[in-house]
Amino acid sequence: SCAGKTTLARGIAGALDVPHVELDVLHWGPGWTECPDDEFRDAVREHAAAERWVIDGNYSKVRDIVLPRATDAVWLNYSFAVVFWRALRRTVGRSLWRKELFGGNRETFRMSFLSRDSILLWVIQTHRRRNREYRALFSGDAGSHVRLTELRTPEEAEGLLRRLGR
Repeated sequence: SCAGKTTLARGIAGALDVPHVELDVLHWGPGWTECPDDEFRDAVREHAAAERWVIDGNYSKVRDIVLPRATDAVWLNYSFAVVFWRALRRTVGRSLWRKELFGGNRETFRMSFLSRDSILLWVIQTHRRRNREYRALFSGDAGSHVRLTELRTPEEAEGLLRRLGR
């Protein structure tokens, strides 16, 4: 979360001239309501059935749909400091400017800083665990057929986009 996966995915999709699918858009409805699992899975299944695509997101509840069809994965494995700084900067900006996100949702100061549903709290609580989970996923059978590109810095992500743009 907050590493820049959507921005990178848009860039990759543009360079490859393929559709970009943002799982957050499919998952979150108005008022931050979660799409029912069966509807979410159906929507992801429909997009993943296309011949080529770039999907960004890390929802375990649809991993069994996306991963078997994936040929490549890009893991933004940035340090906690980089991810938290990006989350803080993005959240403050979105709260101040009331930027509309998917489903008409907006981040608020209250939700971002005074709530158990805070994205900042989510980053703090999940960063280390997600790192271990993804390492295990891509070294295990489920992800063994996928070419993994692990990017450790934003500069490496920029380099990937430059190479794809050629």
